[in-house]
Amino acid sequence: MKPYQHIAIVECGEPLIKIPLELFAVESPHPYEKLGAPYGEHSPYYLRESVIDNLIQAQNYLHLLLPDWRIQIFDAYRPVSVQQFMVDYSFAQVIQQRGLIEVDLSPNQRQEIWELVYEIWAVPSLDAQTPPPHSTGAAVDVTLVNDRGRIVDMGSAIDELSERSHPNYYANSSHPQAKQYHTHRQLLQNVMLKAGFQRNPKEWWHFSFGDQMWA
Repeated sequence: MKPYQHIAIVECGEPLIKIPLELFAVESPHPYEKLGAPYGEHSPYYLRESVIDNLIQAQNYLHLLLPDWRIQIFDAYRPVSVQQFMVDYSFAQVIQQRGLIEVDLSPNQRQEIWELVYEIWAVPSLDAQTPPPHSTGAAVDVTLVNDRGRIVDMGSAIDELSERSHPNYYANSSHPQAKQYHTHRQLLQNVMLKAGFQRNPKEWWHFSFGDQMWA
């Protein structure tokens, strides 16, 4: 269990509803759907009702600062089956990137790769008391699109399995574009926090409202 999963859950009863995508930027088709993730009856662009209300607020706050910029929704609701699919996919990707073969992994290698995967991905738990945040409909992965319609460079890709994913990675970095990357990440955080969200301490793109991590 991760520390936040010790917080007791009280179901709010809010329905999952479709995000009004016309208000935001989105990638189509959805990145995980392109990989074959099994979403079933709901698309990935669903969230709890109050989460959508707050996301619209965040977009409005962004527009006050930068009228032609938009929040881009990368991922929102994620069934546990999709969580399992993406965890397995990420594990396989690490093996491939390292030029390894799964059947030849030593126990230590296997454990080290799983620990790396679970630094970013929540365990695909079916226990009602320890759900992955995205499976509650209360978590959303977002980035920014600028006034030219281009995704803003945050210094690392969403879902990247490295320390560059940590929100403040570039705060004291010597990278030549560190200040720009950190400023963009802070802009995203500021508009999301002002709308009631909290940010995952290990992922610059992940924000939640009403789930265990948020609490």
